[in-house]
Amino acid sequence: MSRGDEIVAEARRWIGTPYLHQCATRGAGTDCLGLIRGVWRALVGPEPTEVPPYTQDWAEPSGEEALLVAGMRFLIPKPMTEAAPGDVILFRMRAGSVAKHLGIMAEVGRRESFVHAYTGHGVIESPLSAPWKRRIAARFAFPDRAERG
Repeated sequence: MSRGDEIVAEARRWIGTPYLHQCATRGAGTDCLGLIRGVWRALVGPEPTEVPPYTQDWAEPSGEEALLVAGMRFLIPKPMTEAAPGDVILFRMRAGSVAKHLGIMAEVGRRESFVHAYTGHGVIESPLSAPWKRRIAARFAFPDRAERG
């Protein structure tokens, strides 16, 4: 099984977990960051830092790109054109706003999809439709256990 396949399989194990802001427990509750944190714990190791409390607006009033900065610090940046299963994708929910939603690329090609924790739905796998694609702000790869462990 490839690294990307392992990441997707772990993300899909979270499907059905209820949405719960600031949580990261498979089956009990998670938000989009919690999903990434849970997959990290399962496949990379202990989380590299404690996550401070955060609001659902993700620093929109200040314009701080907290998730983009964290992604650059803890994940491996990838070119936007190199989509692969297992990629962490960061979205801007509105043009000009801070990037504040995360997902994991599940399928590439004709039936592109991603796994994410979505308010009101919990963890689901959604098609990576044109409206979602337009919102992608960054693409990252998880590090190997040896790189960050």
